[in-house]
Amino acid sequence: MTPDDVMIIVIAGLLSTSCALLGGLLVLRGQALLPDAVSHAVLPGIVLIFLLTGERASLWTVAGATAFGVLCVLGSDWLRRSGVIESDAALALVFPALFSLGILGISRFASGAHIDLDSAIYGDLTFAPLRTMSLFGADLPRSLVITGVATVAVVLLVVVLWRPLQAATFDPAFAELAGLRGRLTGQVLLVAVAGLAVVAFDSVGAILVITFFVVPASTARLLTVRLGSMLVVAAGCGWIASVAGHGVAVSLDTSIPGTIGLTSGVLFALTLVLAPRRGLLARWRART
Repeated sequence: MTPDDVMIIVIAGLLSTSCALLGGLLVLRGQALLPDAVSHAVLPGIVLIFLLTGERASLWTVAGATAFGVLCVLGSDWLRRSGVIESDAALALVFPALFSLGILGISRFASGAHIDLDSAIYGDLTFAPLRTMSLFGADLPRSLVITGVATVAVVLLVVVLWRPLQAATFDPAFAELAGLRGRLTGQVLLVAVAGLAVVAFDSVGAILVITFFVVPASTARLLTVRLGSMLVVAAGCGWIASVAGHGVAVSLDTSIPGTIGLTSGVLFALTLVLAPRRGLLARWRART
């Protein structure tokens, strides 16, 4: 295994850790599709930054994309809290509108620029070790630095807000009545998800980000009964998928992000069948 292979696994593992901590909360809150919605809602931000600066892939592009990602999650959360429509319908109303706005912006102002999500913000984990930046006199992979900082920030956020996050996830009304600021905590969570999703898209690619937000957390939910244990197991599942998926991808000479994502799906399928208490086999035995 080469140093680049180790670096790819570490970047994927760090990403799985940060996504698992937030993704587990999203799964329990019934908002697992939020990262996918963000991936569409960021397009107007990319177009706007392109029109202002002429750049398609820069830190300003990420900032503009993040702003519209935050707008998507806060807008859908406001509609959900209004009580007029359900959570999934609110999300389905907001992100297509923003995505359509981005498409109109491209067709009207940037039709010849070949600007799209792939070229502007989607990355590729395979080439992550080749994109370096200078830090304290050393050349380090840019994705390693970004995912490392993002993981530390997410861990600190979850540790500091653990009690209100836990209460707001299971009983938002109780969290508000108990003075834990359940509504504000939920909004902070959504903003953190949007920021992490956009930053990770730029570093390693959308497929892997959306996978790590949802699949390891869903796997861990079948194996645990406590929130803390679920988040730890979800992160572990992400690391297992990263190591195993990378090995399979190298041996078969295929896409590393795609294979890691497929490995995560296989791990979930095995857990769905074999989980000791919630698996299909255990339920079948209980009925017989």
